[in-house]
Amino acid sequence: MALKSGTFALACALATGLAFAPGTPVAAQAVVQAIPPQGLAELQSALRVLSREPQNQPALLRAAWASIELEDYAAADGYLRRAEAVNPANGEVSAGLATIALRQGDPIAAIRLFAQAEAQGAPMAPYASNRGLALDLVGSNVAAQGFYRQALQFANDPETVRRLALSQAISGDLQTSEATLLPLLQRSDLAAYRTRAFALAILGKGEEAVSIAQTMLPATLSNRMAPYLRYMPRLTRAQQAAAANLGRFPPAAEIGRDSPEIAAIAGQGAPQVAAARTADSRLEPAGEPLGAGNRESRRQRARQQAEPPAGERVAIGRVAEVVTTPIATPPAAEPAPQPSISVAQPVAAEPEPAAPQPSLAEAFADFSLPPGEVVPAAGAVDITRIDPPRERAAQPAAKPPAPKPPAHPRRFWVQVATGRDADALKWDWRRIKREGGDLLASKDAFSARWGQANRLLTGPYPSAAAAQQAVTALKAKGLDSFTFTSAEGEAVSPLR
Repeated sequence: MALKSGTFALACALATGLAFAPGTPVAAQAVVQAIPPQGLAELQSALRVLSREPQNQPALLRAAWASIELEDYAAADGYLRRAEAVNPANGEVSAGLATIALRQGDPIAAIRLFAQAEAQGAPMAPYASNRGLALDLVGSNVAAQGFYRQALQFANDPETVRRLALSQAISGDLQTSEATLLPLLQRSDLAAYRTRAFALAILGKGEEAVSIAQTMLPATLSNRMAPYLRYMPRLTRAQQAAAANLGRFPPAAEIGRDSPEIAAIAGQGAPQVAAARTADSRLEPAGEPLGAGNRESRRQRARQQAEPPAGERVAIGRVAEVVTTPIATPPAAEPAPQPSISVAQPVAAEPEPAAPQPSLAEAFADFSLPPGEVVPAAGAVDITRIDPPRERAAQPAAKPPAPKPPAHPRRFWVQVATGRDADALKWDWRRIKREGGDLLASKDAFSARWGQANRLLTGPYPSAAAAQQAVTALKAKGLDSFTFTSAEGEAVSPLR
């Protein structure tokens, strides 16, 4: 198990202390404590509610999403199944199950469950990025890009931008891919440089991809990544998405071959090797000269090309993480040690400026001739006297009117009570506001439907973190509460 950053620092401090001999004076040092994961507080808050109300569906959903964030997928699945038993038609349950399937490497199930969540009426914007990734992992790049754009309208997430750029490269559009990445590259986003390296590798520009890796990453890492970057054009689109987004390379026997299920979804007639999609690749001669003399050399090269570097683990996940994926080795190969490569601390460097492109005038300068050197033949038409009709510039289309903001946007609240009787909730609010003192003095009460009952809410707060701070402060005063996020379109009305 990998140590968390705080735990690792504490272990290093302890190890350093052991290096001193007994009796050696040691200067006082700060004690570094492990920082609990972000989802832990949310999970604990949900569990407190569930201890009193085991069938509280919002608490079950909060516990499920917190468990997903903590990568405890078995626990998350259990909470979601319990929430499903309370209300089988809740689309958020299906979206949670889809997210678990995607995290566990089953994009086909994830696609089906996301569609089910949408049919059940769940707001899908928060899940659009993961939905796009699931489609990329089965080779449906155009559909994936539509969901990435939908996700970016909901939130400008750099990870979604990188996923969109990779998808555009996989579908063969390097120019658009680089334009998508440009804002991140201008901010020196190292993960964006890694994405650009994979985009170039996917489109057959392996040496440029390796050059970027060597510039931005330590030499020990970039040298081991180079063979994998050069292998990218030989993978299918689905395999390229898994390798570039998740660091998952296929076994040697499956390079360039999708499973029948993925091939069917991607619209492929049969599993096939994905060729490098460069602008002029169709003009390049393929194959080898015929003849018996070349037969053995062709066999030897085929064996070499079918086997990725043996006995290696390569870390090609997100820049701030360590993601190791084993590469299958041939059965006849000798067992080799399995080193692990970390990209947690890449070496930053400025990207090499692109070579300036000549203008049209410069590109065709050599085709001009001095006047008088060409004598037109008798009866020839002098094309310099012809004034051909010119195409008119297309008028820009009128911009569509900006969409109206939703009547009930997604907002963050603190839930302080529940009940069926609205009048009783007014009495509860007066008591809670009085006990909350300054924390609630400037706050108003709101209500939202919850099955046959109503939620008593206060807020809204600017963020989920601010709502959680309010919950913590109220707990210090002996008031039990928890955070609640109303979905877009969910009605939350002032308590009257």
